Amino acid sequence: MVLALSIFLLTYILLLSFPKSRAYVATGAAILFIFLSFHDIRVLFNIDVVFMPLDGVFAAIEWNVILMIFGTMGLVSLFIESRMPALMADKIIQKTPNVKWAVIALAAFAGLISAFVDNVATVLMVAPIALTIAKRLKISPVSMIIAIAVASNLEGAATLVGDTTSILLGGYANLTFSDFFFYLGKPSMFWINQVGLAAALLVLLRVFRKDDQPVSINETTVVTDFVPSILMLAMLGLLITASFIPSAPALTNGIICTGLMIIGVIRKTIIKKDKAAFVETMKDVDFFTLLLLASLFVVVKSIENAGVIAAISEGILHIAGGNVFVIFTLILWGSVLLSAFIDNIPYVATMLPVVTIIASNIAVGSGLDLAGEKQLVTLLYFGLLAGATLGGNMTPIGASANITAIGILRKEGYEVKTGEFMRIGVPFTLAAVTTAYLLLWLIWS
Repeated sequence: MVLALSIFLLTYILLLSFPKSRAYVATGAAILFIFLSFHDIRVLFNIDVVFMPLDGVFAAIEWNVILMIFGTMGLVSLFIESRMPALMADKIIQKTPNVKWAVIALAAFAGLISAFVDNVATVLMVAPIALTIAKRLKISPVSMIIAIAVASNLEGAATLVGDTTSILLGGYANLTFSDFFFYLGKPSMFWINQVGLAAALLVLLRVFRKDDQPVSINETTVVTDFVPSILMLAMLGLLITASFIPSAPALTNGIICTGLMIIGVIRKTIIKKDKAAFVETMKDVDFFTLLLLASLFVVVKSIENAGVIAAISEGILHIAGGNVFVIFTLILWGSVLLSAFIDNIPYVATMLPVVTIIASNIAVGSGLDLAGEKQLVTLLYFGLLAGATLGGNMTPIGASANITAIGILRKEGYEVKTGEFMRIGVPFTLAAVTTAYLLLWLIWS
């Protein structure tokens, strides 16, 4: 256990220290665990635990999650290329009277899109509209684009496909698309997120209360290709349909997303009569993140086999004294603080099995039946998801969407200071997280 924990902590430190090499760090750690599992190596170093047998690597990787992310990334690329998101944003801006309400509308629009599309892609879609408004009014676009970024992060937890962390939870807990709307007969993450977004938008109204300059967009984006939009709607429809089929194969969601992406890419290739069309779409797929996730699955399974996950669970239970409210509070607010500074993907991947063991131990100690245990673990799962997803809005480096937004502003000649970002990010996060914290406890405790 000590060896496994040491390797894991070193891996985490390297993931934080070398963000551009995260996938290679995680892959190296996974290979090391596999290497240390060979019989001769274990005998040589007196290791009595098989961390990750070679024949168990494939099973350790959540392929449904990998395929869902892969397919969604490709579909989002085609969707952005069709310019439909830009047209939708234009229509919203035409209905707003001034900068303040334009920002609120853009943030709400970014949140809506981000519930179904990757957060980074959402920022790339909506940020150009904010830049256009700022240039026409000769004002700084910094605050507007920060608002768009934090809103997109918030809504990533609203649906199964909204963010990588949601996909991780869905794959681990076998949650379907519809489970994010209603689960076990109760309102689920989608509705909790909407109330959180409403609270956070009130914060934005306060921040932008003095920005009452009139705004308008005369030229509307023209969309000539509606097929990518149809494919996106088809993905959502099929995911919802599949969620009502209890005996659906384990890879169903992944096959839906990847299959529709392949249809879109083949169509694009035929229309352009150029194989480069396929390459163009594949360039927008973040294979770096896919490699990172696959490797993390192996790493987390390895430390679980070594007993590290069980030890962490026992530590949290000991600190909280077995009190469910204290455990829920520690998991949610601890996730907020940690996700403000570290990447939430490896964090959530690590904590999911921890939460499962904690819930199981409490259930045994309290004599809960299966239904009670399921409700308890759901409370902790959703607390973890809310904290890890929303916590990234606290700092400029807490989420990929924030980093993307800052990169866009840097290209435009604007350097964003940490304090400037946190002026919006911190109250926005506190409003959204506090709302989620209270609602989750009231509904699921």
